[in-house]
Amino acid sequence: MKDQRSMEEAIRGFGTDTITLAGPLKAKLQATREAGFSQIMLKANDLVGHPEGWRAAVSEVRESGLRGTGFQVLRDFEGLSGHLHEYKVDIAKTMLEMCAALGCDVLLACSSTSTHASQDLDHIARDLHKLAMLAVPHGIRIAYEGLSWGRTVNEYTTAWDVVCRADAPNLGVCLDSYHILAAKTPLDAIQDIDPDKIFLVQLSDFMWQETRTFEERMATARTYRVFPGEGVHSEQIIELVRKIDQLGYKGDYSFEVFNDDYVQMPLPMVAERARKSALWLADDILRSSMPMPNQLRLRTPRTA
Repeated sequence: MKDQRSMEEAIRGFGTDTITLAGPLKAKLQATREAGFSQIMLKANDLVGHPEGWRAAVSEVRESGLRGTGFQVLRDFEGLSGHLHEYKVDIAKTMLEMCAALGCDVLLACSSTSTHASQDLDHIARDLHKLAMLAVPHGIRIAYEGLSWGRTVNEYTTAWDVVCRADAPNLGVCLDSYHILAAKTPLDAIQDIDPDKIFLVQLSDFMWQETRTFEERMATARTYRVFPGEGVHSEQIIELVRKIDQLGYKGDYSFEVFNDDYVQMPLPMVAERARKSALWLADDILRSSMPMPNQLRLRTPRTA
């Protein structure tokens, strides 16, 4: 059986997300570390909800030995004007300050759902360029994600278009398997993306074949995602990860799994599900040239 060190090495490129886990921040960090992960995606509520203040939360993260995969999430930033724009710029500055304090070099920004925002792609691009420039002094990269229920940008192909228009060195895309699957965006367009401009890949699956409306996409995304290998889209996730890997992506894979059931389960059990998913992806997809069978299931590490 693989020892703990070899398993940790195998899943080095994968990380959990505090969104998936219940309990205080310190317990989430401990469970993640004990499952063999070396990184974790953090959210603003982890910091501002800490009973001793956000800087105490930063200290807990740094003392845990875990690397922050990134920091989330800046919402509805782009496309606004006047006082609404200035308000969001102020929010962005605060998010960047917390992100920098954690030592995270990626801030996730999701495409706008606001009816007050312009749908002009050049306007959206100008705002994202401005956000990227605000991030430069902190050494932070902005990963722009197309929400599958975004008002204007709801597919990764449009998000990539906007990033190209913005033309900022520290602005790239976040590819999220849930949003790609929910929107049914063809995977072939991934080959058109510069791998150096993919700043983050978030992985999850869900338990039904499709989400027919924006409302259903949103409800599923926020309550019933599962880990890769647990849902009904394993073949598509295999194809997605292989395409990204073949493109030359060398960054992180984060499990962004919102699940109402998982936050009612003990932390070690949820972290173990994440570990099995990471081992499945690392061993059977990224390291194997053999085609996978049509039906996949998570499994314990293979014997030597």
